[in-house]
Amino acid sequence: MDKHIKAAEGIGENGEFPSELRYDIASKSWVVIASGRSQRPETFKEKKRKINNSDKENCPFCKKDTYQYTTEVMAEGKIHDPEEDLPENWTVASIPNKFPAFIPGDELDEKKENSLYKRMNAVGYHEVIITRDHEKSLGQMSKSEVREVLEIYKKRYLDLMERRHVNHISIFHNHGKEAGASIAHPHSQLATTPLVDVDVNSALNTANNYVAEENSCLYCDMQKWEMKKGDRIVYENEEFLVLCPFASRVAFQTIISPKKHLSYFEEIDDDVLTHLADAFQKALGKIYEGVGNPPYNFYMHTGPCDGQPHDYYHWHWTILPKTSVFAGFELGAGMEISTIKPEVAAKHLKNT
Repeated sequence: MDKHIKAAEGIGENGEFPSELRYDIASKSWVVIASGRSQRPETFKEKKRKINNSDKENCPFCKKDTYQYTTEVMAEGKIHDPEEDLPENWTVASIPNKFPAFIPGDELDEKKENSLYKRMNAVGYHEVIITRDHEKSLGQMSKSEVREVLEIYKKRYLDLMERRHVNHISIFHNHGKEAGASIAHPHSQLATTPLVDVDVNSALNTANNYVAEENSCLYCDMQKWEMKKGDRIVYENEEFLVLCPFASRVAFQTIISPKKHLSYFEEIDDDVLTHLADAFQKALGKIYEGVGNPPYNFYMHTGPCDGQPHDYYHWHWTILPKTSVFAGFELGAGMEISTIKPEVAAKHLKNT
């Protein structure tokens, strides 16, 4: 017997090969599902993390003067005029980031250093979207509270997409220090760029090629199979499907995707937005309870606002819990290792 097999304690005891390589057709990349290294899904809940919210007194997002230049404000479930004084009963507000990665400007000023290197100004807008409660994460919020956050996302997207040098808008959320949240107070970020990022570009090309070859949407076809199979679905409502994807990059990775073919998030109507809030609230609530409030990142991929037609694309949100740390293999090989099969993760979340 091979020494590697001898050294692998417990390998193959249930008759199944304990590690799989799974191909993600959308990103054209492979991931490793190494369930032989895993713990029970319940173990993650037992290790429930506590976010350090003790420094509320010095939290910048709890200070009123932080909201001197609001770009959008929600109060009593309605959009408030950001030019007016901040209302006492505000619940969600967006403000310019004090330390922006992208800065408004008129010129990209593209330059070449030589035949290999080129540069341009990082022109764009960078905002922070803040919920008022210092301690209440999105995973603990009600459907109506989550809907307010999503409504601000949409409102800011619609405003910024019309501005010069805005070709792509990224909306993302970091929960927990390990996920990159430098401030414990719950907040999301929105950044506009003159370029469409590499990950989105790759997904767009794959989706476009699939339409040309199959005359159908890649994401719609994947959803049809998932709904038929059923074992990776976490939750669904009339408009949205919540699932752990076949080639999950991390344990408990979750996708929230519209059942209908929709290419642009910003075109979502009020009724569909309510269903999205329901799906988001269920997904994040189940991760909070079922995985023990792990650090996580979530982000949106949608058809860019670059003036090009992207009707072949299918927008969606991705939630990536931080249940392990990327090490040398993941960084060097560019191939993530997930220690729990997505079918097992989905069942655990669904029953939470």
